[in-house]
Amino acid sequence: MEKEKLSIEKFLNQFYSDLILVKRNSINTAETYKISVEEFLLWLQTERIKLKDVTLQQLMYFLVKRKTDGCNELTVAKDLSGLRALGDYLVRKQIWDENKVLLLERPKTVKALPKVLSVDQVDKLLSCIDTSDYLGKRDDALFELIYSCGLRISEACELKVSNLHLEEGVILVHGKGDKERLVPFGDRAKNKLIVYLNEVRPELIKGKSVPEIFVNYKGEPISRKGVWKRFKELETMSGVHAKVHTLRHSFATHLLSGGADLRSVQELLGHSDLSTTTIYTHVTNNQLEEAHEKYFKIDN
Repeated sequence: MEKEKLSIEKFLNQFYSDLILVKRNSINTAETYKISVEEFLLWLQTERIKLKDVTLQQLMYFLVKRKTDGCNELTVAKDLSGLRALGDYLVRKQIWDENKVLLLERPKTVKALPKVLSVDQVDKLLSCIDTSDYLGKRDDALFELIYSCGLRISEACELKVSNLHLEEGVILVHGKGDKERLVPFGDRAKNKLIVYLNEVRPELIKGKSVPEIFVNYKGEPISRKGVWKRFKELETMSGVHAKVHTLRHSFATHLLSGGADLRSVQELLGHSDLSTTTIYTHVTNNQLEEAHEKYFKIDN
């Protein structure tokens, strides 16, 4: 049993390396695929099915079992994407003659509306930052920029000093799929950045050459885990329940609520497909309906 476990681990590591180095997938995508494939391999082990002998029917059985085990449509869709990547890998390694996973239809997923904070909730959350020390001043600039520019957490961590144009109030963001976009920011973010860049960052990096804007207490580029940890502390202090990505959702929704057109918001978010951006119109519509229900409800 231990030998089988080791062989699965070895195979998964090879598969993961192939996704990163050969297929050029992002780390997030590779990790998601690896998790799905591990579930599949463990199921094959339980059913005593060899990977090279897997049939289309057995693939269907696995996905049905995932659904009956309580996985939602989104998880099953992710599993299917992971299995497709596995099939491609096995074909290239000449273990399978064809990628039989491609014959399976992707389940229809119902997109959940993103959680969005009100402007007051965002203010309450950000006002909890203690700016009396260096890291507090850094967080003040970091989270203000994430909200005012609608940044993904990875984008915020990877922002370069060379791509920040303070006077113009614009930053060049390196987004998904190696796409770059220019995003403007206001005076509030600008003033917080000036404090961080002039008073804090030099003290943290101590003369080292660090291209990234935001650094940790060691003067190294801040990690996503580090940002998550700091945000979790803010969430606890403020009582506002959210995730870092909620600031991005809120940015988009507040823009649309304020009259911004959909195409402009798409550009600012870095969405390649306009349909991805349209989910925020449903959020604003829901908010309008809830407000109408709350204030104009007619008693029978």
